[in-house]
Amino acid sequence: MEMASRRGYGVKLGVFLLAGLVIAGAMNTLMIPNNIFSAGISGISQLMSLFILATFGIQVDVGLLLILFNMPLAVIGWFYAGRMFTIISFVQNAYISGLMMVLPTMSVVQGDTMLAAIFGGLLMGAAIGLTFKFGFSTGGMDIVAVAVQRTSGGSIGRISLLINGLIVMIAGLSIGWQNAMYTIVGIYATSAILDAIHTRHQKVTAFIVTQQAEKVASALQKRLMRGITILPSSGAFLHQDSHTLMIVLSRYELVELKRVTKKVDPSAFINIISTIDAPQGFSTEAGQIQIQSEQATASQSV
Repeated sequence: MEMASRRGYGVKLGVFLLAGLVIAGAMNTLMIPNNIFSAGISGISQLMSLFILATFGIQVDVGLLLILFNMPLAVIGWFYAGRMFTIISFVQNAYISGLMMVLPTMSVVQGDTMLAAIFGGLLMGAAIGLTFKFGFSTGGMDIVAVAVQRTSGGSIGRISLLINGLIVMIAGLSIGWQNAMYTIVGIYATSAILDAIHTRHQKVTAFIVTQQAEKVASALQKRLMRGITILPSSGAFLHQDSHTLMIVLSRYELVELKRVTKKVDPSAFINIISTIDAPQGFSTEAGQIQIQSEQATASQSV
């Protein structure tokens, strides 16, 4: 078990280092030198760098602006997105920013902006998708996404769409509409590969087959505060009785679900499927907390 745990940490560290290097490399060799703007905070940092250069004649590294923009977001994440998630995400962002300031900024494609947009977007989407799978993120809008999900249950989609739309509009007005269209291609490529690696649906359904159903369900409800259905089940091969837990949750809660489940029952089998919609019975986390508080108050008064 200890060896498996060390191997797991080693894999996470490898993903951490590789993802940061890929993102920094894609920014410095494909996106920035070809004036293709990334999505979210990275794109805002690129625009701000160009604005400062054009207005004050001062060249400010995009990596430096990226870490500065992420500082206030880290404060938000500390209170609303979970401290461990925020710490790891901020460190990852600082690592990426540092690499961007150290690595040279030069295009590896000559005269083919479309190629730069496609491969830049694909590389960034792949790296971001891997970080999500291993329980951390690259900071920026990812922290905002988790904070929004945990406080209101809403989707970050509209916020991201608004920010990315503004990035494209400003890019078109300041650099040119051709570069703005290349930016759209890059953002689409990032989203496409991210969806393919991680999950494209905001809500997912997890089926957990375990012989410690009550312990797993109790641990999950303490951390996720989601409704759980416990179903009796039996294996077809060994005919061993077990239980299957069914829980509908947000994609941003998947990492926590896996971590808590494996901590309670390392042999548990987890199956994740996409959920098109859950129009009834899917409360926000704030709603779940309120329900539990009301139940606790009612039980004390009895």
